[in-house]
Amino acid sequence: MIQTTGSLDPTLRDILRESRLSTQAFYKHFRSKDELLLLLLDDGRRRLLGYLKHRMDKATAPTAQIRAWIEGVLAQAANEDAAARTRPFLANRDRLAERFPAEQQASVDVLLDLLERAIAGLRGKRDENRRVRRDAQAIYDVTFGALHTYLTHGTRPRQADIDHLVGFCLNAVGAKPGAERRS
Repeated sequence: MIQTTGSLDPTLRDILRESRLSTQAFYKHFRSKDELLLLLLDDGRRRLLGYLKHRMDKATAPTAQIRAWIEGVLAQAANEDAAARTRPFLANRDRLAERFPAEQQASVDVLLDLLERAIAGLRGKRDENRRVRRDAQAIYDVTFGALHTYLTHGTRPRQADIDHLVGFCLNAVGAKPGAERRS
């Protein structure tokens, strides 16, 4: 429905008409339109998680894994179909986080956990667990912030932009510049 109409926030009436469901049938499964969007967002995050994990598993060094994570997230803006599927969820992210904070955070946590393992591998120790988590959150925030900007403006990241963001993030976690390219 979202891809068909281009609306970032379709009405429940439009969703019901497009899906040919009655209001009663919809409410048997969902309490609200936002609950449906949350389920779709979670499904999208799980797909993204699988994609990122696959990319990161191919990389041997932690710096290359961090690069793979960032590039994988930004790939959603580089692919027209992925951008169309992702745009509505980024547009509704804050509203869903406000209505379903625990569910939204659990969805984000699976992506943070993956990134956190790469950062911890870079540092070679787990005793800085709180700092590692904060660093993972910062990389998540800046990467998804960039993705949001690309999707909002309908633009694609250039390789130079991706390289700059990767270098910025790697520098922030104490990696040597260019280390991910040697992996």
